[in-house]
Amino acid sequence: MKEYLLLFRNASAADGYLTTNQDMAEDMPAWQSWIGSIAMQGKLVHTAPIEYNASIVSSEGLQSGPHKENNSVLISGFLICKTDNPDEVQDWSKTCPILKYPLSSVEIRPLIPFPAN
Repeated sequence: MKEYLLLFRNASAADGYLTTNQDMAEDMPAWQSWIGSIAMQGKLVHTAPIEYNASIVSSEGLQSGPHKENNSVLISGFLICKTDNPDEVQDWSKTCPILKYPLSSVEIRPLIPFPAN
Protein backbone atom coordinates (compact mmCIF):
# COMPACT_ATOMS: atom_id res chain seq x y z
CA MET A 1 0.00 0.00 0.00
CA LYS A 2 1.14 3.52 -0.76
CA GLU A 3 1.34 6.04 2.10
CA TYR A 4 -0.09 9.56 1.93
CA LEU A 5 0.52 12.62 4.08
CA LEU A 6 -2.53 14.80 4.70
CA LEU A 7 -1.62 18.32 5.86
CA PHE A 8 -4.39 20.20 7.66
CA ARG A 9 -4.25 23.94 6.99
CA ASN A 10 -6.25 26.50 8.89
CA ALA A 11 -6.35 30.26 9.42
CA SER A 12 -4.56 31.59 12.48
CA ALA A 13 -4.71 34.63 14.71
CA ALA A 14 -1.72 36.96 15.12
CA ASP A 15 -0.18 34.91 17.94
CA GLY A 16 -2.01 31.58 18.04
CA TYR A 17 -4.59 29.37 16.45
CA LEU A 18 -7.86 31.01 15.48
CA THR A 19 -9.91 28.14 16.89
CA THR A 20 -10.54 28.37 20.62
CA ASN A 21 -10.18 25.57 23.17
CA GLN A 22 -13.98 25.39 23.25
CA ASP A 23 -14.10 25.02 19.44
CA MET A 24 -11.56 22.21 19.64
CA ALA A 25 -13.47 20.44 22.43
CA GLU A 26 -16.72 20.67 20.47
CA ASP A 27 -15.00 19.34 17.33
CA MET A 28 -13.33 16.39 19.08
CA PRO A 29 -16.16 13.87 18.48
CA ALA A 30 -16.14 14.68 14.75
CA TRP A 31 -12.36 14.23 14.59
CA GLN A 32 -12.50 10.99 16.58
CA SER A 33 -15.17 9.62 14.24
CA TRP A 34 -13.34 10.73 11.09
CA ILE A 35 -9.93 9.38 12.18
CA GLY A 36 -11.58 6.30 13.68
CA SER A 37 -13.18 5.37 10.37
CA ILE A 38 -9.75 5.37 8.70
CA ALA A 39 -8.18 3.46 11.61
CA MET A 40 -10.92 0.80 11.62
CA GLN A 41 -9.99 -0.03 8.02
CA GLY A 42 -6.38 -0.57 9.11
CA LYS A 43 -5.26 2.40 6.99
CA LEU A 44 -4.15 4.89 9.66
CA VAL A 45 -0.38 5.14 10.13
CA HIS A 46 -0.11 8.21 12.40
CA THR A 47 -1.84 11.49 13.16
CA ALA A 48 -1.34 14.45 15.50
CA PRO A 49 -2.18 18.12 15.92
CA ILE A 50 0.78 20.48 15.78
CA GLU A 51 1.63 23.04 18.46
CA TYR A 52 1.50 26.67 17.36
CA ASN A 53 5.01 27.50 18.61
CA ALA A 54 7.75 26.84 16.07
CA SER A 55 11.28 27.63 14.98
CA ILE A 56 12.31 28.04 11.37
CA VAL A 57 15.91 27.27 10.45
CA SER A 58 17.16 28.60 7.13
CA SER A 59 20.50 29.49 5.58
CA GLU A 60 19.90 32.99 6.98
CA GLY A 61 19.60 31.78 10.58
CA LEU A 62 16.92 30.99 13.14
CA GLN A 63 13.49 32.59 13.23
CA SER A 64 10.75 32.24 15.86
CA GLY A 65 7.17 31.49 15.00
CA PRO A 66 5.41 29.18 12.57
CA HIS A 67 5.51 29.68 8.82
CA LYS A 68 2.29 31.36 7.72
CA GLU A 69 1.02 32.04 4.24
CA ASN A 70 0.10 35.64 3.36
CA ASN A 71 -3.49 35.08 4.52
CA SER A 72 -2.32 33.77 7.95
CA VAL A 73 -2.99 30.15 6.99
CA LEU A 74 -0.67 27.59 8.54
CA ILE A 75 -0.36 23.84 9.02
CA SER A 76 -2.15 22.83 12.20
CA GLY A 77 -1.96 19.03 12.01
CA PHE A 78 -1.26 16.00 9.87
CA LEU A 79 -2.34 12.44 9.19
CA ILE A 80 -0.44 9.66 7.46
CA CYS A 81 -2.59 6.95 5.93
CA LYS A 82 -2.08 4.07 3.52
CA THR A 83 -4.20 2.73 0.70
CA ASP A 84 -4.00 1.18 -2.75
CA ASN A 85 -6.59 3.68 -4.03
CA PRO A 86 -5.65 7.39 -4.18
CA ASP A 87 -9.32 8.29 -4.79
CA GLU A 88 -10.06 6.92 -1.32
CA VAL A 89 -7.70 9.50 0.21
CA GLN A 90 -9.48 12.29 -1.66
CA ASP A 91 -12.85 11.00 -0.44
CA TRP A 92 -11.62 10.95 3.17
CA SER A 93 -10.21 14.46 2.78
CA LYS A 94 -13.51 15.84 1.47
CA THR A 95 -15.17 14.90 4.78
CA CYS A 96 -12.38 16.14 7.09
CA PRO A 97 -13.69 18.20 10.06
CA ILE A 98 -11.13 20.97 9.38
CA LEU A 99 -13.11 22.02 6.31
CA LYS A 100 -15.80 23.69 8.42
CA TYR A 101 -13.42 26.59 9.11
CA PRO A 102 -12.82 29.49 6.68
CA LEU A 103 -9.62 29.26 4.61
CA SER A 104 -9.06 25.64 5.73
CA SER A 105 -7.91 22.83 3.48
CA VAL A 106 -6.44 19.35 3.36
CA GLU A 107 -3.33 18.96 1.22
CA ILE A 108 -2.67 15.39 0.05
CA ARG A 109 0.96 14.44 -0.58
CA PRO A 110 1.98 10.91 -1.64
CA LEU A 111 5.05 9.72 0.28
CA ILE A 112 8.04 8.27 -1.54
CA PRO A 113 9.61 5.36 0.32
CA PHE A 114 13.37 5.27 0.65
CA PRO A 115 14.99 2.38 -1.24
CA ALA A 116 15.57 -0.63 1.00
CA ASN A 117 19.10 -1.67 0.00
